[in-house]
Amino acid sequence: MRYTENVTFCGTGLDRGAALRENSDWLRLALRRQGARVLPVWRGKIPIRIGQSAKLAWLPPDCDCFKDSSESPILLGLTDGNPAFARDISNWDPGESARPSEFLDASKQSHPDIPDECFFVDLRLHMTQLDAREAELAAIAKAVLGWHSTHRYCARCGRPSHPECAGWRRDCNHCDSQHFCRTDPVVIMLITRGNSVLVGRSYEWPSKTYSLLAGFMEPGETVEAAVRREVFEETSVRVGEVEMLTTQPWPFPTSLMIGCRGEALSSEINIDATEIEDAKWLSREDMLDVYAGIREDVAPPRKGAIAHFIIFSWLAGKLH
Repeated sequence: MRYTENVTFCGTGLDRGAALRENSDWLRLALRRQGARVLPVWRGKIPIRIGQSAKLAWLPPDCDCFKDSSESPILLGLTDGNPAFARDISNWDPGESARPSEFLDASKQSHPDIPDECFFVDLRLHMTQLDAREAELAAIAKAVLGWHSTHRYCARCGRPSHPECAGWRRDCNHCDSQHFCRTDPVVIMLITRGNSVLVGRSYEWPSKTYSLLAGFMEPGETVEAAVRREVFEETSVRVGEVEMLTTQPWPFPTSLMIGCRGEALSSEINIDATEIEDAKWLSREDMLDVYAGIREDVAPPRKGAIAHFIIFSWLAGKLH
């Protein structure tokens, strides 16, 4: 199965303008172009025009909402030949605090300089309502600006660093180090045994939600080895043959989800309670009931997540 273009946040052929990132003259002029647009990002939340079909709230570079921003715009890429940027405005105080739940923030904030029907929202709540190109741009903006917010100091000498390369690099003037945006690889796996699939749930997830097992890869580890290690650590289930299925950039905060399929060699589950809350085998028929919404004890992964996509593909017989 290799149809990653159907997975939320996956590539749409966007021209990222990598060759232009260090061209300071081009960047300066690009921000003055009539077709230039900037996506403000507030504390990791994206402005979306909420309606029957969601749209990102793009603004002109000179919009008043950017006047108090201490951050430079980052170049996301070129769309229809026009430059698209993102800019952090987390200094703005809406006069209210966000109300995050254990898993996501359902609150929304309106900015006086942004159209009335647009709100800053948690991208996870609206990611499937955006078209593919806008979802990709939102993911880039959230991931890169999120990286900047947590990497303000040089990892080599500890001094403050500063953005360069249109926001895709941070430089340290003290020790001349350069630091680039990073993506953390995560394996997420459809583990089957006969007609059943192995699912688990984390403590912080919404009630009854179950998903595929997943975990970060370790240095010096192959994808296949990471799948086997993570499944065994969390459930004591042994895994044999492993194959890659598809991938998904996941900007919560900066991961690349590597979707895999593995065949279990054992079925007895002994969970590591420090890793997950629960794990269980569900038959294909059980999982069909879950996706149909007629199981009261199990809810499926959130739409837009790669786990939802892989399980649905398995149920539809699209995994070969």
